[in-house]
Amino acid sequence: MAYSASEAAHRAASDLEQVVWVDRDDRVLGALARHELRQRGLIGRGTFILLFNSAGELCVHQRTLSKALYPGFWDVAAGGMVGVDETYAESAARELAEELGVSGIELTAHERFYFEGPHNRLWCGVFSGIWDGPLQVQPEEVQSALFMPVDEALRRSEYEDFCPDSLAALKRYLA
Repeated sequence: MAYSASEAAHRAASDLEQVVWVDRDDRVLGALARHELRQRGLIGRGTFILLFNSAGELCVHQRTLSKALYPGFWDVAAGGMVGVDETYAESAARELAEELGVSGIELTAHERFYFEGPHNRLWCGVFSGIWDGPLQVQPEEVQSALFMPVDEALRRSEYEDFCPDSLAALKRYLA
């Protein structure tokens, strides 16, 4: 995979970030480097922020090729791993600002649920917000972002690569 030096540096720093390690019941067990949590198949905490515009369209973005999980996949939620001294809500606000340049909006907390896929195990905190301003993507993590009708995103997920964890969050939110 070819990607820029800034993406490579970002990925290396990201792999070393200390994230929360939890058990199957979302009880904190400690902190580990993100790459170690992945390599050992342990459970972390993640946030998923479903960002809508006032027309009800969902922000969908394409991940960079340097991402450790789901490189180049489409994602229906901003988000990421919860840091050591963060709550789910603090992580959600930080991730939304980092990835899409959106800050200062009210985020509504929804459910938490457990997700297990072939590449990650997470307790997921789901949030939503409304934003009609410009998106300022973080180039080390996001290739592009756009708003589209939710039905279109779900339809595209049937034949394009979409992140399964954020899709699970969206489908649970819609149910």
